[in-house]
Amino acid sequence: MKADEIDKIIADAVNESKRQSRWHRPTSGRTGKVDVARRWLNTLFMIGFVATIIVYFVFPEQKTLFFAIGFGSILLKLIEFYLRFMF
Repeated sequence: MKADEIDKIIADAVNESKRQSRWHRPTSGRTGKVDVARRWLNTLFMIGFVATIIVYFVFPEQKTLFFAIGFGSILLKLIEFYLRFMF
């Protein structure tokens, strides 16, 4: 094989890898309902996480409330995680 043939093969492989990613979906132009739902679920999860920390320190005797808010936040994150990889 000559050097120019090898260079052409390498250039073709680089161009192909730039056009399509093997591991990631293209995100440009994706504004679907799933992405909006994921953003909302992430926001609610973060609010729930902060509320869980506040309840833990402000009301240390309220273990039931602490676990309810904490597990609710984790459930929201699991739903978001499912949406991320299934759609």
